[in-house]
Amino acid sequence: MNDEIRIPVSLPLDSDGFLRRECPTCEREFKWFSHEEGDADAEVVDQYFCPLCGVASSTDSWWTPAQLEYMNGVSGPAIDQYMQDSIEDMFKGVKGMKFKSNKSFTFGIETPDALVEPDDMMIAESPCHPHEPVKVPDETTKVHCLVCGSAFAI
Repeated sequence: MNDEIRIPVSLPLDSDGFLRRECPTCEREFKWFSHEEGDADAEVVDQYFCPLCGVASSTDSWWTPAQLEYMNGVSGPAIDQYMQDSIEDMFKGVKGMKFKSNKSFTFGIETPDALVEPDDMMIAESPCHPHEPVKVPDETTKVHCLVCGSAFAI
């Protein structure tokens, strides 16, 4: 059995198609536009720049604490099943040993309520990468491009 399991989890977008994010450096929230898979307008990058502080970080480091908690909770039943299947596979075929799975086994990970994405913040479109708009808090006056980090006024 493979050591890696993948559990698809959907996160809500706001009505304009933006996903909430949190900068790992300044810890402020903003949103970036969520392109459909295969969208030719989506930039392929190794890192993003925070629109608020301008610091770059890898593409997988922008989760909010609420998104991480939600993803852990939603994946709980799949993790329980994976562990049961793994234990059963370990004992399958062992001579002199009989394994009976415990159907009520669980790590006790609670399934969270669904996340809701409110329609807050204002859209800012960078002059250098207009296909990668962001949403920032309403009081923001200066924004960094998500793709290249160039600063621009709004």
